Amino acid sequence: MIKEVLGNFIENLKTAKNYPFILVIATTDVSLIPGITVAGASPELTHFTPAADAEFLVLGKCKVINTVPITPDGIPTPALVTRASLSFTRVTKLVVNAGSRILPKIPFIDVGGKPGGDIRKYSLDLETTERIIENSTLLGEELSNTFDLLVIGESIPAGTTTAMAVLQGLGYDAIDKVSSASPNNPKELKRKVVLDALKNLPSNTLEKISKLADPMLISVAGISLGFKGKILLAGGTQMTAAAAIIKEFNKEKLKDIAIGTTKWIVKDKCSDIISLAKQVGVALIYADLDFSTSKHKGIRVYEEGYVKEGVGAGGASILAMINGAKNEDIVRRVDEMYSELLISKN
Repeated sequence: MIKEVLGNFIENLKTAKNYPFILVIATTDVSLIPGITVAGASPELTHFTPAADAEFLVLGKCKVINTVPITPDGIPTPALVTRASLSFTRVTKLVVNAGSRILPKIPFIDVGGKPGGDIRKYSLDLETTERIIENSTLLGEELSNTFDLLVIGESIPAGTTTAMAVLQGLGYDAIDKVSSASPNNPKELKRKVVLDALKNLPSNTLEKISKLADPMLISVAGISLGFKGKILLAGGTQMTAAAAIIKEFNKEKLKDIAIGTTKWIVKDKCSDIISLAKQVGVALIYADLDFSTSKHKGIRVYEEGYVKEGVGAGGASILAMINGAKNEDIVRRVDEMYSELLISKN
């Protein structure tokens, strides 16, 4: 079941005739800070996660690493949920590299970005930020010639921290409101990193974004600004930051946009996507998923607050449901794919 929290967007999904699923990947050196993210078995391996997520989404296997990305506890990437959900649709899957330190070994679109640095110093130089926006906007314009809706997901470990920095830097009340792939959201560490990053903040909007944003957020915003139709930002609290950047350049564009996420993000007691979406003024819908009946513990733990979202899992699940899939169908397909992964691993 799909539920609307803010706005009225579901009808746009039902009437859309042609749309792709776009995964925007990038890395940020914020993910190298110990304890800030579990989107990888170690801080160093987080830089492999976006490329591996993209490969699994498209191929059903990874090339840059010999298994799918996992948390330190061994829980698999949400790309598993995304791929399973998209199997109920006939969407074209596109990968956009906004600045990933490790490149996927599959075809992808490159928008001329580079990996984000530590936001406590500076994420990107102004020239790179402008290039990402310009090229991503051009990509959005070109996609308008073929599609009437875009569904845009993301993969970037530590992206909730950079999202909180962007939101706070642009004037929103975002401290402690972003989510985490762990049930134990490292709020104190995130807060300290963000407050350090906000020191000596430039007054110019583009310079603020260059200092605080990761390449993924900038590219998602650019694609959205260039696209003429409706857009489903498939992700969690990070996508409120993407919407905030879009709003800085074209406030009217927000009426064409909704964030599509999962139940676990909306009902997370350690974050507050509803408050963030209300402040930015963007519509919010979610897939009311329940993984408690899964055969695999690594999937059932979603109900305990692990993972929650990523790689566009919520948006992909919403697309599956629009195409007639029920919760039990998605769980069954996820279980089938996870079983295949376990067999191939052994």
